[in-house]
Amino acid sequence: MIYARVAGTGSYLPGAPVTNDDLVARGIDTSDAWIQERTGIRSRHLASPEVTSSQLAQEASLRALEAAACTPNDIDLVIVATSTPDYIFPSTATLLQARLGMSNGAPAFDVQAVCAGFAFAIATAEKFIRSGSHKRALVVGAEVFSRILDWNDRGTCVLFGDGAGAVVLEASERPGILATALHADGAQNQILCVPGQISRGQVTGDPFLRMDGQAVFKFAVKVLSDVAKEVAELGGVPLDAVDWLIPHQANIRIIQATGKRLGVAPERVIATVGAHGNTSAASIPLALDAAVRDGRIRRGQKVILEGIGGGFAWGALLLEY
Repeated sequence: MIYARVAGTGSYLPGAPVTNDDLVARGIDTSDAWIQERTGIRSRHLASPEVTSSQLAQEASLRALEAAACTPNDIDLVIVATSTPDYIFPSTATLLQARLGMSNGAPAFDVQAVCAGFAFAIATAEKFIRSGSHKRALVVGAEVFSRILDWNDRGTCVLFGDGAGAVVLEASERPGILATALHADGAQNQILCVPGQISRGQVTGDPFLRMDGQAVFKFAVKVLSDVAKEVAELGGVPLDAVDWLIPHQANIRIIQATGKRLGVAPERVIATVGAHGNTSAASIPLALDAAVRDGRIRRGQKVILEGIGGGFAWGALLLEY
């Protein structure tokens, strides 16, 4: 049997951390205490105006490729999860492919499921590998969410940051990704959205992120708990045998409430949101890479990754690292 196994991870955060006090100094009507109490966020990274998602993706990818001991042309599939692409088209994945100097003609495309994008992208790559059609995939979550924030809306602008995380998946006879579960409910589209677009050279609608925080919290905790149980059952692994839970890094209260609802001890939940805020599709691979590199996640351990984003879309995967 062919499995898709994590061969290497990488991540990248642009520039110096921007603290909550830095936001106050920029004129945002908030405080460090207000932000930390409600979100757990201490700082975030904001890309400079000329930096794009594909550039962040390149930096994270190079680190993942190094960790996997492979070169760009060893990759035969590139998938980028992003809601903030460089252009309407071509895809950010093809731009990343060019930045990496890939010349082997490997397919490259984007996945758009907002903060659940990385889970959707990994699940997609896993199917390619398990089918036998591809042997090694580069899967990236990359975002410059600072470009779609209304900096006059303190309820949203303090939550998000920019960054990228990457994973190299490769075909293996050893167990790797054991199960995946993906879902969506378009009826919930208004509680988290950017309801604008480009038409005839003009912005139509509202080009900024809008969110009903209370509605998002309630929906997120329920479905993240449900999908974690679902993927554990699909993989035949009891929740108490899972070594680590890595939820989407949106808000420490959501992370804590999800862990409590699942009965997962806080010390088994990876939380990095305090250092980088909500980086949408980049948040799961950022947290995964941090925990791999600091030695918490070790080979043979079982990990659940899960995310939820606008759409609403949500998903999870169970892997043996």
